[in-house]
Amino acid sequence: MAVRTNPTLHQRRLGAELRRMREQAGLGGGQLAKMLGISPGQMTQMETAKIGVSPERLRTVAAACNCANRPLIDALAEMASDRRKGWWDEYREALTTDFLEVAELEGRAARLNVCTTTYMPGLLQTGAYASAVFARVVPPLPPQDLELRTTFRLKRQQLIRSGRTPLQAFIHEAALRMRFGGPQVLAEQLDALIEDSERPGISVRVVPFALDTFPGSGENLTYAEGPVSELDTIQMDVSQGALFFDSPADLAKHRAIFSRLDSTALSEQGSRDFIRSIMKEARAANA
Repeated sequence: MAVRTNPTLHQRRLGAELRRMREQAGLGGGQLAKMLGISPGQMTQMETAKIGVSPERLRTVAAACNCANRPLIDALAEMASDRRKGWWDEYREALTTDFLEVAELEGRAARLNVCTTTYMPGLLQTGAYASAVFARVVPPLPPQDLELRTTFRLKRQQLIRSGRTPLQAFIHEAALRMRFGGPQVLAEQLDALIEDSERPGISVRVVPFALDTFPGSGENLTYAEGPVSELDTIQMDVSQGALFFDSPADLAKHRAIFSRLDSTALSEQGSRDFIRSIMKEARAANA
């Protein structure tokens, strides 16, 4: 079997779950390899996604580890059998891995929950707004790279506009007021945000400055739900790119954060009214 040089996010997660299953069983890599009749090196390559694992082998690993979580095993077997390429693979030679992995995470999610504090969620940005966000990069991007990133971001939005994947977005008031591209671009973005909030499967909730507290540490977050809760994933935006987390502790922490956001944010209709008020301010500033 050929060794992968650059495993995808999907492949790495499958390998990580194999390692987690082994560790929960209290087995060393060499011990499990011996039970499976493979070399320790092969076991390591499976867990690091350097080589693939068949659904049958995965079930054998689960049995050897005494894993009785049938829904998780079935979901992992489905992951192992899924060899489809995503639309984002067309951009593999043109964009960095971070862009591709964010699209891959979204494309394989059962449901998406996002929280943004500095700019609109990428899945809800207009072309002009997205271009203005990318234009702030230092040093400036060449025009062709700016256009490519904007086009890629807009293509990601087909996922939620099709209604296939539900989206819940919590947007802090700070993000609603940041004038990327100027007041006219912001006003058009806010108008589009209101329109999106009325689409089936899209929920937009505003977290205003007036709240006494703000759950979480303030990063822009995506909580992607998997086929079972154990396969949920957190993606965090940082200046260096995208970070991904999937440990049980991290998942529990961020479930709590989104639960608190749900209990404190404005209602969907209250959020639309709030967004309209900021849109009027932006239009007045552009008059």
